[in-house]
Amino acid sequence: MKIARNDEGFLVEHPDGGWIPVDRLGLSTPDTAAVIDQRGALAAALDRSGPGGEVDVRTLRHPIVRPGKVLGIGLNYMDHIRETGSKVPERPVLFAKFPNSLNDPYGDVVVDSGLTGQGDYEAELAVVIGARTHRVSADKALGAVFAYTVANDVSARDCQVVDRQLSRSKSFDTFCPIGPWLTTADVVADPQQLAIRSWVNDEPRQNSSTKEMLFPVAELIAFLARGMTLEPGDVLLTGTPHGVGFAMDPPRFIVPGDVVRCEVEGLGVIENRVVGPTGG
Repeated sequence: MKIARNDEGFLVEHPDGGWIPVDRLGLSTPDTAAVIDQRGALAAALDRSGPGGEVDVRTLRHPIVRPGKVLGIGLNYMDHIRETGSKVPERPVLFAKFPNSLNDPYGDVVVDSGLTGQGDYEAELAVVIGARTHRVSADKALGAVFAYTVANDVSARDCQVVDRQLSRSKSFDTFCPIGPWLTTADVVADPQQLAIRSWVNDEPRQNSSTKEMLFPVAELIAFLARGMTLEPGDVLLTGTPHGVGFAMDPPRFIVPGDVVRCEVEGLGVIENRVVGPTGG
């Protein structure tokens, strides 16, 4: 099942084609957690309905509404660790990416030169938690996943260095484009076997696979749930592969006028124009 959102609210893709507004199925879904809570009723209503209508993907909004937590993982791809010459982490490197950073799958990313001169892109597999989860073992952790989607963990590299932490530099407004829809976990056979790619101005930058993850999705969930309760609607960005701008020689940062496209196999594509603070 695919679940998206536009200005009218959440949408669900019909198996026979097209998209149906969830409210027309008689369900109230003010946020992502409500969608998760009513997943059974949503599936049953779809079975009784006919095909939906067409939707312009570029009008879609981000499908994450009022998450309790947006979490990110650093240095989680072996090819990215190699390109940066970093030490292999002994445990996941966790940071917060605050909800104000959430952006639409085709929304503009604002890179303000007054804040950063080193904006960077990071194509990522994002995980949406579907069940209250605490102290789960890795072999059962994938049962906590509601859906997967595509994210761009936009980062201000110079601010990372100056701040000596990651959360502010990754949480500027618009710095988390995500979508274009949620693909429920039952559709994804193995989250560790997905191609992941990015382009800047149609130039290939990242081309890898989620099998390069140092800590797979299941291990990340088990690690996080040891000390914090994960709630339905929480989001986990699972790291980025090699090919980011700051690791190139010389570094190539994103600037107004650039267009960044990110894709995860089977989950869709997001594409975002980089603009300055006044929109140009």
